Amino acid sequence: MADQKHIIDDKITLRELLVRTASWVEVFKVKWKIMLAAILVGAILGVLASVIKKPVYTAETSFVLEETSMSGMGSMSGIASLLGVNLGSLGSGSGLFQGDNIMELYRSENMLSKTLLSPFEEGDSSYRLIDRYIQFNKLDKKWADEVDFTKLDFNLPREDFSIQQDSVVREIVKEIKKRNLSVDKPDRKLSIIKVVIKSKDEPFSKVFNETLVTNVNEFYHLTKTKKTGENLAILQNQSDSVRRVLDESIKRYARVQDQVPNPNPLLQSGTVESRSSQVDVQASIAVFEEIVKNLEIAKINHRNNSPLIQIIDSPRYPLEESKIKLGVGIAAGAFIGFIVALFYIYFTTLLRTHLREEQQL
Repeated sequence: MADQKHIIDDKITLRELLVRTASWVEVFKVKWKIMLAAILVGAILGVLASVIKKPVYTAETSFVLEETSMSGMGSMSGIASLLGVNLGSLGSGSGLFQGDNIMELYRSENMLSKTLLSPFEEGDSSYRLIDRYIQFNKLDKKWADEVDFTKLDFNLPREDFSIQQDSVVREIVKEIKKRNLSVDKPDRKLSIIKVVIKSKDEPFSKVFNETLVTNVNEFYHLTKTKKTGENLAILQNQSDSVRRVLDESIKRYARVQDQVPNPNPLLQSGTVESRSSQVDVQASIAVFEEIVKNLEIAKINHRNNSPLIQIIDSPRYPLEESKIKLGVGIAAGAFIGFIVALFYIYFTTLLRTHLREEQQL
């Protein structure tokens, strides 16, 4: 029974709700000066934020990546099999960079650190992109307790870096992946990839974006064509070697012919050397013809295996600028000030009421 009475007492009627609401409205009316002051302070802070906060510059590159389909190489594979060249592995297609793997390559520490250590030229001065990043982010001050940047020279070869230099590069790569870099496909059905770099420094955004795209696409192209390129180089070397042997065989055959221009048909020994030289020439010609056929097939495979990377849009000055507009800053600041004042008056009023009730008891 006591619990039921307690539940009934906790219920609030519509009349009591209206009375309490009216009482709180009266409290807020009395405290209007505090609310007005908070709104003005919030608006002023919004103005300062829109003026002081640096804009963010966005550099965006989009390109289409077309994987070469080897499904149409059936007839070429048949010809190549007759010549002793196996193209079956080329027809299957490597999945190394298919799907989302190419986008992960853009986020890899290797590509980002290589881009950070790329040169950046501005006027007559030339330094590294990592130096520019440290400068406009003021990392020399933020990390002053842990890193002495005056002793770090990022112009050294990467293999000569100290442990501290590698640590700095690694930490900056983490920040870029978290705050500055965005890689995605606007449409999952298409092969268009968009690479976006955002930073507070306009030249850095543009140069870093362009350098990253160049480094990754070059690495991608070299990796995709590595096997066929090595095969092409081996066949080209063999072709050159056999051609030299063929030339020497032809010269030797010519010298033998000059030494015995009219051999006696009754003496077979006089024609042995000439026939031997002629056989060498014929054998070299046959081998050279086969290697040339294989070489031409290898050239075709190498061209077909090269991916098509076509830039659609690239960053151009002026870059897209994102900043807090003055009107938005004033409205947001005033609203935040109003909310803060509302909660301040509410909780301070409740606290005073509670203390007053305790004193009466």
